[in-house]
Amino acid sequence: MSGAGKSTLSQAVRRRLEGQHSVEVLDGDEVRTFLSRGLGFTRPDREENIRRIGYVARVLARHDVAVISAAISPYRESRNEVRRLATEAGLPFIEVYAQASLDTLVHRDVKGLYKKALAGEIPHFTGISDPYEAPESPEVTVRTDSETVEAGVERILAALRERGLTAQR
Repeated sequence: MSGAGKSTLSQAVRRRLEGQHSVEVLDGDEVRTFLSRGLGFTRPDREENIRRIGYVARVLARHDVAVISAAISPYRESRNEVRRLATEAGLPFIEVYAQASLDTLVHRDVKGLYKKALAGEIPHFTGISDPYEAPESPEVTVRTDSETVEAGVERILAALRERGLTAQR
């Protein structure tokens, strides 16, 4: 969800992988600006946004680029579709769930989006007026409200190492 720490974790993992791999972060805000401009926040638009991110990630991965996606992906079906397409293409897919309590997300929200959403001023706000379907079995869950960024990064890197996707360090 918004403010869960996706971008922070992604950038920290990217920094740790640089030098071992070519790495690209597909940040949700940047993708919406450059790739998905014109899409709104309805369910069909959010699903299309995730499909586009998945497509770009697969293209990059086919060229040996490690891809980290840091996007709000509220619907299980969309995430499963991206996973299925990656798997069918012979590409690894690791789902990381950046989880935090609603209280923490509201506290972190410098733009005041949660306050507006809770007041009914923002329609289709993930986790408030629009559903968030938490992953059922992510490879890694990082509790960003109770563990350090470094601890989360270490567990993500451990999951990558266990699958032979990065060198031991």
